[in-house]
Amino acid sequence: MVTKIISDKIILSDRVFNGFIYIKDGKIDCISDKDMPSDKIYDLTSKYVSPGFVETHTHGGCGYSFLTGTVEDMVKACNFHLSHGTTSIAPTVSAAPFAQMRDATEKISKARKSEDLLPVILGAHLEGPYLSAKQCGAQCPDFITPPAKEEYESLVNELGKDIIRWTYAPENDEGGEFCRYITENGILASAGHTDATLADMDLAIANGCKLITHLYSCTSTVTRKGGFRSLGVIESAYLRDELFCEIIADGKHLPPDLIKMICKIKGKDSVMAVTDSLELAGTDATHGFMGATEYIIEDGVCKLCDRSAFAGSIATSDRLIRVLTKDCGIDLVQAVRMLTEIPAKLFSLNKGVLKEGFDADIAVFDDDINIEKVFVGGNCVFEK
Repeated sequence: MVTKIISDKIILSDRVFNGFIYIKDGKIDCISDKDMPSDKIYDLTSKYVSPGFVETHTHGGCGYSFLTGTVEDMVKACNFHLSHGTTSIAPTVSAAPFAQMRDATEKISKARKSEDLLPVILGAHLEGPYLSAKQCGAQCPDFITPPAKEEYESLVNELGKDIIRWTYAPENDEGGEFCRYITENGILASAGHTDATLADMDLAIANGCKLITHLYSCTSTVTRKGGFRSLGVIESAYLRDELFCEIIADGKHLPPDLIKMICKIKGKDSVMAVTDSLELAGTDATHGFMGATEYIIEDGVCKLCDRSAFAGSIATSDRLIRVLTKDCGIDLVQAVRMLTEIPAKLFSLNKGVLKEGFDADIAVFDDDINIEKVFVGGNCVFEK
């Protein structure tokens, strides 16, 4: 069966195109300005037709957590994010007792196979426990440890195919052993919640590290010792072309001018946007507790009760596009690439672009980036 999508606002990698998308067997068969026969037609004229968003850093949504939730909870959180245009997702597990992180990874593995799941789960993103206590942010310092070979090798041997990414602090990875091991096992190593120096980052890069987790959020910068300056993670991100940068583009964690600066310095092909959303995203919560941490939600972000720092994001992927375009002035095509093509390229996915042979994962939205339809594998799985 051939499905045809018609639109004058098809978002390609380099332009907005007026024409037709033809889908067959779950993949894009061709994109053309010619009207050809089809079995099913979606006339989406005047609506933007975009690659589905690829979200590789979210802790939950709609009240459901990827750390503490059941398999059913995780499926519901993933489906919530799909309703905001996310067709591929990496549920993120924050630092906790390692047994709990293992349990959450097992549940994510089971959720991947659920018949009720709408988006594609790419695999788990483990954010911890091998982080820096000095840069723990909202992560609980009680659970932060140096890499423990026996535990991470055991987890990778059992569930490595269900882990797509692991965030860690390179300065605590002696000889780059942990980074090298997970990279050799097909897991992307990302430096985050880290106090690393440029020397630490160079060793990490040599052992396979490719990404900086939420640049400027819990990442080190220039320090001085005896008058001599040393570069940190932020400067390493700009200096080393091999590194991709992840940013929380909710317009709160990073002000629009800083987002523009990052994109200007790093370049259009190396910056990807994520929500880093909490389970509170999509809820009506305004105040409560996450574990022992009391929070309030105001100004579109979750804060500690004394307002001294943020406690996390409540954003969704469609909001990121609004922030990038309307607040930062970034071209829509490039903003979409930051949530689609760039993460898909980093993780070697056959997704993220509307192009022949790629998976037909598609988000449809209006001029205000309100999601109206979502396709996964060519099937319409959400309609507003």
